Amino acid sequence: MTDAPSPPHAAVIVGSGAWHTLRGDDGFALAGGEPHDTPFGPSRPVFTARLPGGREVLLITRHGEERYDVGAWSVAYRANLWALKECGADLVLATSAVGGIDPALAVGTFVVPHDILDKTTRRAKTFFDGTGLGVLRHAEPFCPSCRAALVAALAEAGVSHAAQAVYVATDGPRLETPAEVRAFGAEGATVVGMTAAPEFALARELEMCYAPLCWVVNPAEGTRDRPYRPDVLFEGMATEAEQAAGDAAAAQAPGILAAALERLDARRGCYCRRAMQRYRDEGRIGDDFRTWIAPRA
Repeated sequence: MTDAPSPPHAAVIVGSGAWHTLRGDDGFALAGGEPHDTPFGPSRPVFTARLPGGREVLLITRHGEERYDVGAWSVAYRANLWALKECGADLVLATSAVGGIDPALAVGTFVVPHDILDKTTRRAKTFFDGTGLGVLRHAEPFCPSCRAALVAALAEAGVSHAAQAVYVATDGPRLETPAEVRAFGAEGATVVGMTAAPEFALARELEMCYAPLCWVVNPAEGTRDRPYRPDVLFEGMATEAEQAAGDAAAAQAPGILAAALERLDARRGCYCRRAMQRYRDEGRIGDDFRTWIAPRA
């Protein structure tokens, strides 16, 4: 008789547009919540959260627990992931609200990106400053096991979704111009957001599985003709009906994440948790990730 597969040590990073899912029976039931000191500064508070169905995970909010207090351009990406790793997480599912570049992606559609264009320029993108570590292949920038589990969970839920997408990450805080969106589309991008980079690469450096669950909250600039409104979110890029569709998708996200995690176990076959193996084989690192970074001043 074989032992049943053990569950992964999982964490969730909650992005903007999902604050109302942080409370209630159908969302994330939170407990605790203390920042962690890391070599890269303090992390956001790390909560223990209970997903629909009772599964416990670690949880960090990128931007704040009540509102958008920390912009995507100011998130402590390294500190957040380091803290989750120190707490035992080896798998991260992240939520991300995105703009739709592909006109076929209606607002409210879930998206599971398979590739990424990193257009950010002002963010710390590696843990390994001052070393020669981190030269890692990214043929699949997002964990294939996590992606497959998310797609299966979306299909089972019967919600509108795209099983592939190319996410382009921009710096912010300003939103993209129509010309930029056209250029991104010409490069193959289908959705645009501000948070998947550098998260995806930093997670790989720490040998953590990582995949984002995205949903479209507005058409990207220039893909629809929308009048300017200074009194609403994104100055009128989404209609009231589209805002409602985006909110409805966000409300479904906790259940989708819970269902995806049920499809993942500690014996998943991806290579994410062996990403740094070459450096081990060369004798340059050991198994304790805390020793991989250069001494901090």
